[in-house]
Amino acid sequence: MLVSIGLAAAPTVRQADKDRAAALVSQMTLDEKIEMLSGKVDGFNTYSVPRLGIPSVRMADGPQGVTNVSLKNVHSTFYPCGLSVAATWNRSVVYEMGAGIGCAARKQGVQIVLGPGVNIYRSALCGRNFEYYGEDPYLAGETAASYIRGVQDQGVIATIKHFALNQQEYDRHGVSSNADERTINEIYFPTFRKAVEKAGVGAVMTSYNPVNGVYAGENPWLIKDNLRAWGHEGIVMTDWGSTYSSLGFIIGGADLEMPRIFVTRPAELKALLENGVISETDIDEKCRHILQTLSAFGFLDAKLEPDPAAEDQELSQKRAYEIALEGPVLLKNKDGILPLKPGKKNLIVVTGPNAHVLACGGGSGYVNPGEGKGVTPASGLLGLGKGWNVVAEDFPAPDLLKNAAAVVVCVGFDRKTEGENFDRTYNLPNGQDSLILSIASCNPNVIVVANSGGEFDLSPWSEKVKAILLTWYSGQEGGSALAAILSGKASPSGKLPFTFWGALEKNPAQKWYGIVPRKAAARYGHSLDDYPYIVYGEGIFLGYRGAKHFGVEPLYPFGYGLGYSSFEYSDISVEESGDGFDVHFNVRNTGKVAAKETAQLYVAPVNPSVPRPEKELKGYEKHLIQPGKTQHYTIHLDSNAFSYYDPATHTWKVDNCDYRILIGASSADIRLEKEVSF
Repeated sequence: MLVSIGLAAAPTVRQADKDRAAALVSQMTLDEKIEMLSGKVDGFNTYSVPRLGIPSVRMADGPQGVTNVSLKNVHSTFYPCGLSVAATWNRSVVYEMGAGIGCAARKQGVQIVLGPGVNIYRSALCGRNFEYYGEDPYLAGETAASYIRGVQDQGVIATIKHFALNQQEYDRHGVSSNADERTINEIYFPTFRKAVEKAGVGAVMTSYNPVNGVYAGENPWLIKDNLRAWGHEGIVMTDWGSTYSSLGFIIGGADLEMPRIFVTRPAELKALLENGVISETDIDEKCRHILQTLSAFGFLDAKLEPDPAAEDQELSQKRAYEIALEGPVLLKNKDGILPLKPGKKNLIVVTGPNAHVLACGGGSGYVNPGEGKGVTPASGLLGLGKGWNVVAEDFPAPDLLKNAAAVVVCVGFDRKTEGENFDRTYNLPNGQDSLILSIASCNPNVIVVANSGGEFDLSPWSEKVKAILLTWYSGQEGGSALAAILSGKASPSGKLPFTFWGALEKNPAQKWYGIVPRKAAARYGHSLDDYPYIVYGEGIFLGYRGAKHFGVEPLYPFGYGLGYSSFEYSDISVEESGDGFDVHFNVRNTGKVAAKETAQLYVAPVNPSVPRPEKELKGYEKHLIQPGKTQHYTIHLDSNAFSYYDPATHTWKVDNCDYRILIGASSADIRLEKEVSF
């Protein structure tokens, strides 16, 4: 277990911070206050007010490493991507990653990290899925809260993004995300809300897209009626270049326009003030939010300079390795081909376009650890050492392939084929399907190792290969972790954080994922200049929640993942505790190797008063269990685990009815069941 080198608990805004901020604002000129509402020209710093001791604070991209264009020639520890983080189902290693990000930020003189990204996975086509935490709001919320606490325990502000309903990259500035109130509250708000209520996140970034016709960064329903109502007293910043009108920004509730002035020009704001459209108190409030957050994190009292001693490189490497080790998901292992066997006669060939690269998705989430840093898949396997016969070839000859005991083919996406500002294809890029089939025609023992930010089409070759391992984008230590998994030094323990449907059209949300174009919008009764929009027509039945509702059987269910051992579940019991229940059960390792098992708890209402998903994830725990040993699990359920959102009253409700408590190894592999009444 890694040990955190964290500071005190994550700061929250106290009354003293509010009083201090108000006092500072009262001393600021109007020009100084207006200037504070935007980033500086360099795009990653805020304005300072030296005469009042208000410093400029620095920001950096940070979902999987601290880096951006303002930090030239500075590299960062390259951690696995968000989807890999979620696939660990392990709060403690996620916390450690967040702590590592926080330490790296302090080392580089960064006070605000622009992460985590938490938009819910809706379609495999979204180019930024790799940054996010999957399809389930409970899993995403727990993962985000752990990451945020890790960052902020190091005295650095985390920024949860993108608020809200940003599920596609195509035309993200123009297409409105249209969803009903219940769907928004049950699926797309919970991760943000947990970040506020459970982790005290210091900053929230709005998204580019309109939500129900109003741009997110100028949307008072999102920011004032919801985010602020949950108790967020920190900063609300816009995504880079996502402001569209001066008045909309001022009355919408956001505090900080990034990366620089677009709509907060002094002349325009002063004209609105003179005409009485806005008041100076509107501007004061935004400045107070910014300053009280800086006060809470100590930035008004400390010298904000890089601290070279803040990051322990060896510890960062361990943290990156732990995520890379627990994130990969083994989808297929026919004939038990994995783990591979050492020996001179067991020739293992490593090949494929991603064998010699540290693959990563593109855009602001891309991280470069520096020249010579990191372990690629090929170098990891070549480093297995004495007793292993591993050969890495970009273009292996047919005879070499035929003589191999196994061939590891490293394929997938990269920063050019999956990333920010574009949606990706469903099929593997650049003729990789043909490559896999060609290799499989020479050798029956093919192991496909794939980099991706979600589901892709396996159908051209899945029946021709023995094993499929999803490694997502596994960071700088991904090659070492891959070698440990393929060699059997560690059992894979990742679980899918989304439903792997097996075909794009099987995903119920895909029916509504396409855009309703401008000229067609009027036929659906919409005005606003016939704006383009997407409809969240699947509603609350997203992902595994919709499998039974829509009558679709996925290829691999949510929560699925193979390992090298087997587990037996037993002895479930439920007892009342506080405002809910404590669920107890045992898991025994019936296999021959030590392995980690994630036990998942789903709540299934019996005869609910309103339509509800068949079951919903409401708890999980992950433990390492030795062969032949039994691990006791306890999961607490509070009243939130049984609630649904009622749009008629704009509140959460709990039906007084029976509920089935389901314990399983995936959403489709339920091992234990107990009924309770609430």
